[in-house]
Amino acid sequence: MSKNNRRSFLKKIGLGFLSFSIGDYIPLFSWVKSAFPGYRSERIVYFTTGFKISEVSRHSAIIWTRLCDRETPNPIQHKRRPEVFRHPIDFDEEQPVESMDGGVAGAEGYVRARVFNAEEEKVSEWVKVEAADDYTAQIPFDDLRENQAYQVEIEGRPSLPDSATVATGEFTTAPGPDRVRRTCIVTSTCQYFWSFDDRRRGFRSYDSMRRLDPDFFIHTGDYVYYDKPGPLAKTVKEARHKWHAMDSRPSLKELYKRVPIYMVKDDHDLLKNDVFPGSGGYGDLTFEDGLKLWHENAPLQEKPYRTIRWGKDLQVWLVEGREYRSANTREDGPRKTIWGERQVAWFKETMASSDATFKLLFSATPVVGPDRKNKNDNHANSAFDTEGEWLREYLSGQEGAFVVNGDRHWQYVSRDRETGLVEVGSGPVSDCHAQGWDPNDMRPEHMFLRVKGGFLSITVDREEGEPYLSFRHHDVEGSVVNEEIFN
Repeated sequence: MSKNNRRSFLKKIGLGFLSFSIGDYIPLFSWVKSAFPGYRSERIVYFTTGFKISEVSRHSAIIWTRLCDRETPNPIQHKRRPEVFRHPIDFDEEQPVESMDGGVAGAEGYVRARVFNAEEEKVSEWVKVEAADDYTAQIPFDDLRENQAYQVEIEGRPSLPDSATVATGEFTTAPGPDRVRRTCIVTSTCQYFWSFDDRRRGFRSYDSMRRLDPDFFIHTGDYVYYDKPGPLAKTVKEARHKWHAMDSRPSLKELYKRVPIYMVKDDHDLLKNDVFPGSGGYGDLTFEDGLKLWHENAPLQEKPYRTIRWGKDLQVWLVEGREYRSANTREDGPRKTIWGERQVAWFKETMASSDATFKLLFSATPVVGPDRKNKNDNHANSAFDTEGEWLREYLSGQEGAFVVNGDRHWQYVSRDRETGLVEVGSGPVSDCHAQGWDPNDMRPEHMFLRVKGGFLSITVDREEGEPYLSFRHHDVEGSVVNEEIFN
């Protein structure tokens, strides 16, 4: 367009021939889009941080995703220390977040999702994503049919007239409480970005879990570590970066395309080590900031504690251990709690009403232990001994009840010496995150002990009509290193 033509065009739209900065053009572009519905920008949005199929039940699911402005994250440039946790060497904590290893900037735009199979199709409305929620979207689907396989298609556009970027996946809804079906769960915990064991893909355990073709995945907390360097997340922007860098790892993204996820939070992905309400902030990051960031990244429609029935033989409980707890430093007694009064009442009511063969409590922190003497924030510690004794006694009285926990950086199976309650710890997701317990310190409670990384698979099935439960610890490559079977 010539200078004269440009001047004529601006006069026609009433702006005159003025000097414009880049920011001045933004309302002009918006006007052009509205005046010309067929207008398309040249922008493209991407699903660089993947998507999660979350909170799947018999009849519902939530699709989570985030729009990004580039196809790949920033490359990993820093070398790492050789010791546990593998902190990055010479990492500049003051550099702009946009330039950090693993960084993925978000993008405004629109998202919609479709779930379908041969018999039905459900399509959401377009959802606008914005900076206030870190460009994330959570799209719920209801009225699905139980025990049905569904395909997922997600579309992202910079504006509605633009061409769409498409991502696809699949999931299966839960079977009803009268249906007998073999079920395989995988679970892991404790994954610091810099503790990766595959520079290109992220964590080998995720690829190993995917090869088992599980029905669903439960992450039991410390999904990210705000309070470990690279960066230390003392602002909302730095904390969000931790999620971007983690979710863009290919091994995670590929698992989530076909395996539903349920997420439980713990201290490091809420704020800082051993956090409780009133324990203070972390730099400029507050407890309330941590809650908002959690809900941006972990789709939930109701309370953070919930229970999922999966067929006749399995029900799981996911409990919340940070939002309702008493101060860790408070003197122990009947009113000191990790769960809070309402959650305890809910747990007792739902547990008592369950007729599932096996009942699995998933806790971000240990209930049985044993744990280290210097810890004071979980039910296996003397700091919460009153509630811990009640919980162990209560669970031991429930037929088919077991505890599966995260938080501890070693794999184990233990049986409480007083009540007989069995607890299984998955251990951290990689070997270079394993530490905190002497591998030669085998206590009487231990049925199995291994100070290495990997994951836990849980299978519920029947043999000659009799139900059984199998816990298998795997190393990061997927090899089974221990198995415990309960009938």
